[in-house]
Amino acid sequence: MLDTTALINAVDRLADRLRATPQSALLKGAAAEGLALARELARRAQLLECPGRAPYEVPEGGIFSVGDQLAVAGHDLAEALASHGGSGAEGGAQARRTRQAEQMQQTQQAEQGLAEALALVEEGTRRCGGSAVGPVGGR
Repeated sequence: MLDTTALINAVDRLADRLRATPQSALLKGAAAEGLALARELARRAQLLECPGRAPYEVPEGGIFSVGDQLAVAGHDLAEALASHGGSGAEGGAQARRTRQAEQMQQTQQAEQGLAEALALVEEGTRRCGGSAVGPVGGR
């Protein structure tokens, strides 16, 4: 399974930052940025989990819920990426090789998806006026 700890940590830091952001800053755009990021992360998770279905959009729950929405969407994507590779079932040598090749390709796609998600969270954090790399609130 893919290690998505970096994504979870970055999402949690930004979600905590949004939860602690004053109402005036949320109204000036931080909440909209957080919601846009939550929607994108949720879309990516749904495409991995149910590739044949159109993704649902995260509803607007108000400026004070955007941190929670982001946390849920980010954790959902991290789980989808981590389990995207799956595991092979038993079978003949040729079937095992085929499954291994498919699993390797899925792992590479998940790694690329993880890198893209991290970049999205970093960009979203910058737009919200902070850094997802460092601690939040002196933690």
